[in-house]
Amino acid sequence: MRWQHATVLLLLLALLAVPGSAAGVKYLYGNPELSATIAGTNEFAPGAETGLTVVLSNSGVNTHKIVGSTLIAPDDLPNTAKLVTVALKSDDTPFTVKTDPQFLSDIMGGASRTATFDVKVADSAEPGTYTLPLLVTYQYLQDAEEYGSDVLRYNYQTKTVTLPLSVRVTPDLRIEVTDVRSESLNVGTEGYVYLTLKNIGHDTAHNAVAKIVRNGASPLIPTDGSAYLGTFEPGEVVDVKFKVSVANSAEPQSYPLDVAVTYENYEQTTVTSKPVTIGFPVGGKIAFEVVSPMKTLNLGGKSVLEVVYKNTGDATAYNAQARISTVDPFTSSDDTAYLGDLAPGETATARFEVSIDSDGTEKEYGIDSEIRYRDELDNSKISDTMKVPVALQKSSAAFTSSVFIVIVAAVVIGAGYYIFVYRKKK
Repeated sequence: MRWQHATVLLLLLALLAVPGSAAGVKYLYGNPELSATIAGTNEFAPGAETGLTVVLSNSGVNTHKIVGSTLIAPDDLPNTAKLVTVALKSDDTPFTVKTDPQFLSDIMGGASRTATFDVKVADSAEPGTYTLPLLVTYQYLQDAEEYGSDVLRYNYQTKTVTLPLSVRVTPDLRIEVTDVRSESLNVGTEGYVYLTLKNIGHDTAHNAVAKIVRNGASPLIPTDGSAYLGTFEPGEVVDVKFKVSVANSAEPQSYPLDVAVTYENYEQTTVTSKPVTIGFPVGGKIAFEVVSPMKTLNLGGKSVLEVVYKNTGDATAYNAQARISTVDPFTSSDDTAYLGDLAPGETATARFEVSIDSDGTEKEYGIDSEIRYRDELDNSKISDTMKVPVALQKSSAAFTSSVFIVIVAAVVIGAGYYIFVYRKKK
């Protein structure tokens, strides 16, 4: 029995000794294995500016491991890429990298990190496949030397590898505006703009439609802003025409419009080209002034009011008609007069028959007047309100009649007095 107890005691002591003699682990061989891929699409159109995200993966493994009770386990593994820095280059490609090298820290075996670079594709980039080199600099644990039972000396190596990233420039349509002109483009009216477009890209556009679009808060507003082109080949030149209105708030100067082409590309996908901004000169609005002097009319009865209007604007007014708006003491049953076509600087005279209340006040008045006309595109327009100056006075005929009565009365009185004196003398 005692011998059996001794055997059990030895086994227990052996079990208790295992934790105290835990084996150390050391990896003899292994190194980082880095590879790079692009997250998302690697296809870009000329002129595109985008964030290119690169995924850097470490597939390195540790192939040999030793275990021993006297070994000291190192802090780093041989397959860990430490202090990783990445830099994207674009030498001899139509790409421009705008982001500096990026620090990614450590990448253990089986892990990955991402880095995003701001990349611009040149407008003139030729379609095709290009290689962007990704320079990766890192350190790794080459070996760890033991000194005694409690000292490790780490030997790190620095390494730089170049990983190729394949990117593709797709064919596209790009437009160049080679000629611009406008017609009847004046403030407050409609006019036409004419453009000559050239396809300077590398893609044949199918079912192409040229469009003009308002640029921000520009007072140029397209009213007929589409033109069908059909098939638009690289190098081809087309002429297009659009109708545009100009806001009344505009001033006579140049304003922008954007032009682009919507089309089906080489993948039969509907896309829109990069817009091009063009400036168009805008002439002054059609405006009028009353240039006739103040007219003096008599209170009571009817009078003919003659008003001279002048086109002081920058465009011709067609089929112009003048109108007055009478208020007390004026009334009129003939308040419209035809002026005809008025070119810039020309004048025309309108005649209105007005009745004036005899109870009106002798003073100067301003009668409201406006002109309805048509612009170059036959749109009906109304001018700003003008004032027609009129002065009222008492009728000269009434004044003459009063004087005549006074004179007649004086003559009668004088004659009566003379007869009375003459008879008295007799």
